Amino acid sequence: MGSLAVVITVSDRSAAGARADTAGPLAVTALREAGWECSDARVVADGADSVETALRAALDDGARLIVTTGGTGVAARDETPEGTDRVIERALDGIPEELRRRGVAEKPAGMLSRGRAGVAARALIVNLPGSPAAVASGMPVILSVAAHVVHQLDGGDH
Repeated sequence: MGSLAVVITVSDRSAAGARADTAGPLAVTALREAGWECSDARVVADGADSVETALRAALDDGARLIVTTGGTGVAARDETPEGTDRVIERALDGIPEELRRRGVAEKPAGMLSRGRAGVAARALIVNLPGSPAAVASGMPVILSVAAHVVHQLDGGDH
């Protein structure tokens, strides 16, 4: 594959160095194992502005797939979906629907994830919850369609 992927961990505690990022590295490993070029996860604080800024920076860097972890719940600072909505041009509702379906099968709180997915410029953007379990179950969903989305964004056939 060789396309550039970026993982963005959204967490006040991880950004402040108070907690290690455990979810982002799982996403990075999954992407690398699937053949994507991916640096270590970028860590940003919670909030719509920081998420929007990080997503736009990843797009400017040429990312074709951007996966965020964290900030998708109902806490006051969980604004990853709001920041993502500012960037995506076309929503792909089926991806977060499937992520939530799988999440609920694992634990009822999975239905509380407000993650988004969509395309912007030439990239697929997907929000995952911040738990390592959610990343482990969500990455196969993302990887099952990511290459196809990128191919279509490049003008490829269905």
